[in-house]
Amino acid sequence: MQPRKDVPLRSDAQRNRERILDVALAELTRCADIPLSAIAKKAGVGQGTFYRNFPNREALVLEIYRHEMQQVADSAGRLLRSRDPEAALRAWMDRLAEFAMTKAGLADAIRQVTGAPGSPAKPTHTPVTSAAELLLRANEKAGTIRPGVTGDDFLLAIAGLWQLGPHEDWRPRARRLLDLVMDGLRAGAPGR
Repeated sequence: MQPRKDVPLRSDAQRNRERILDVALAELTRCADIPLSAIAKKAGVGQGTFYRNFPNREALVLEIYRHEMQQVADSAGRLLRSRDPEAALRAWMDRLAEFAMTKAGLADAIRQVTGAPGSPAKPTHTPVTSAAELLLRANEKAGTIRPGVTGDDFLLAIAGLWQLGPHEDWRPRARRLLDLVMDGLRAGAPGR
């Protein structure tokens, strides 16, 4: 969310923006209510620089959310280039679980900025849905999963991840849940 999309940021402005996003991600993950002035101070930028990049809390939180979801989505293609489709899908599922649990504080911040009447809508999962489609189609072509599963179906099937508590030992439970989803995807696969 650059101030003007048609004009690229100067390198120092881009560094400031990236530093703000990095600090904001860490701080909002820890505490959804952290004051914006504290984020600016920890990022080493003035209030003017901060507000030029992010005019309000909503803009900052939604940009972090979009950025993080894009990172998860982008990992799907990298995994497909380095692994067979089935292993890539399962590894991506683990990456998605890691994102869901480590960014739980960010989820609180997102709920705060999108929950009030008249507030901006939570961004859609389009990049993640597209990444799931990419992985599912590769697996369908390889015959490792049942045909016809959509990205939306997949995200609904793994929605239980968001019910796990990030402060408990969530990894074994997430692994079991995702293994169940993989077993379901494999059932009826033509290559089995």
